[in-house]
Amino acid sequence: MKNEHEIKRLDSTKVIFILKGVLIGALAGVVVSLFRLLIEKIMTHVVTLYLWFKINPLWMIPWALVMLAIAFIVGRLMKSEPNIKGSGIPQVEGTLQGEIKLNWFSILWKKFIGGILSVGSGLFLGREGPSIQLGAMVGQGFSEYTQASTSEKKIFISSGAAAGLSAAFNAPIAGLLFVIEEVHHHFSPLIWLTSLTAALTANLVSLNFFGLKPVLFIANVPSLPLKYYGLLLLLGVILGILGYVYQVVLLALPKLYKRSHLPEHLYGIIPFLLIIPVAFFFPHYLGGGNQIVLAIGEKNFSLALLILLFFLRFIFSMVSYGANLPGGIFLPILTLGALIGGIYGTVLHQWFGIDPLLISDFAIFAMAGYFTAIGKAPLTAIILVTEMVGNITHLMPLAVCSLTAYVINDLLGGNPIYESLLERLLAGHTPSITGNKTIIEIPVTAESSLDGMMVRDFNWPDEMLLISIRRGSAEILTHGDTVMKVGDLLMILTDEGHTQKIKQQIHKRSYAAISKKQEAIRG
Repeated sequence: MKNEHEIKRLDSTKVIFILKGVLIGALAGVVVSLFRLLIEKIMTHVVTLYLWFKINPLWMIPWALVMLAIAFIVGRLMKSEPNIKGSGIPQVEGTLQGEIKLNWFSILWKKFIGGILSVGSGLFLGREGPSIQLGAMVGQGFSEYTQASTSEKKIFISSGAAAGLSAAFNAPIAGLLFVIEEVHHHFSPLIWLTSLTAALTANLVSLNFFGLKPVLFIANVPSLPLKYYGLLLLLGVILGILGYVYQVVLLALPKLYKRSHLPEHLYGIIPFLLIIPVAFFFPHYLGGGNQIVLAIGEKNFSLALLILLFFLRFIFSMVSYGANLPGGIFLPILTLGALIGGIYGTVLHQWFGIDPLLISDFAIFAMAGYFTAIGKAPLTAIILVTEMVGNITHLMPLAVCSLTAYVINDLLGGNPIYESLLERLLAGHTPSITGNKTIIEIPVTAESSLDGMMVRDFNWPDEMLLISIRRGSAEILTHGDTVMKVGDLLMILTDEGHTQKIKQQIHKRSYAAISKKQEAIRG
């Protein structure tokens, strides 16, 4: 029988982790590619069906019964496995923090079926969040079959998540950055190595399914002239404000849905029925919205249509996601960003005479800026849009727009949406002792008071032990006189149930010391 209290040292042979990353990436790539393929096939038939309804509208009555049946099936899946609700990204983050226990196989098949039915039915949901959770569950299943240690398990789950995003968008570098920037918030050598390997492998699998063409490839997009860079700042301000509005509305959805008096697992009845009239009038604009982004890049829409599509997609994205159905907000956010950029570029063209070819530029920049404002992950947004569009010439304007949107949203008090969703998921949850020991990594950043401080001089939390410091490729055994430096990774031993508590306490105490020092200097 496996001894759960044994602390296994991570295998220092990086080649072994690369090989494990290849296996996880291959498995996750197949699962997510099939998930993506089935959604696309079903969506094609659904669009055809709604076009046929325009000629035979009476057939929408039995179709409404079909949609009700699908809503009940998805509801039953959610009731039996609550952790398939929503995008799945908060659940993955909670698992890596030791706050949530997931049954990987139950989630894998139920999320797969529930996601296909929800996204494939035309609801304004994305496949990317579910793809990340599916990949993470593949990683967790791999760790359980190989009887990996707790630390290795987190590496494999992270790698599976990176592989899931990579296969969903054909964006391996963005998959890696998402795990580092959004999930872990720090750089860990083994995590990035294994995650990059898994992401590249999953991308290779996905390319065999869907070909080499980028997901949102837009041809002949001109470079933005330097004289227009000031317009990026204004666009960033708009995106930061609208991103904050998105966060506020999304987090208020549970209160709105409670007024329906439906059982929580049957909230899906509302979007499944409401999508029918929406799809009847706009059959080509269903789903996550990648077809809208491609259309904006290829032709110029009227300003009125762009505004109509923005409000339609904003409202119904909220209706779709608020029902907790197995679907994400990743692609819907990018689509809304593209529409904002399209509106902005069209106004500049019609009112100020800017070249209409630049409208597609602003749509691309706004995708990254809007995602940055909502997710607070600018590097992921910049690289994701670059990989999806297939053009590396826009890195500078993407960065300017994203950074501006980030700052504005931060000034308004916006928080990363996935962290906020995780906090809501864990509301009322109190950490408990699990009996399983784990090693967590805490980075020493330039803003932290830990930089230049001796180990003995810091007020460490209870329920933990600092066992070593990883500095570059070396590992230093600590004692009281050991000086911590920027870039160090503190290797801390604790109970799995206390991981998040320990991280929060160290962060709070290290930054509180800096604040007191700054106040003393001012005084």
